[in-house]
Amino acid sequence: MQIFINGELYSLEFPTELTVLLQQLGYCGEAFAVAVNGDFVARSEYSSTQINNGDSLDIVAPVVGG
Repeated sequence: MQIFINGELYSLEFPTELTVLLQQLGYCGEAFAVAVNGDFVARSEYSSTQINNGDSLDIVAPVVGG
């Protein structure tokens, strides 16, 4: 199955929970937010959010500096 993460194509073997995918990608801590198909997902809903074929994820982190 194929998904898009920040506009880049990624292949996964099967649908997975958002929490598992974020761990596989190395995201941890509090310094990021995730939108799935244009809708931001609350951190409390990561483990119940299923990522499926064709989904588009945007993972954003705050940028500091000026």
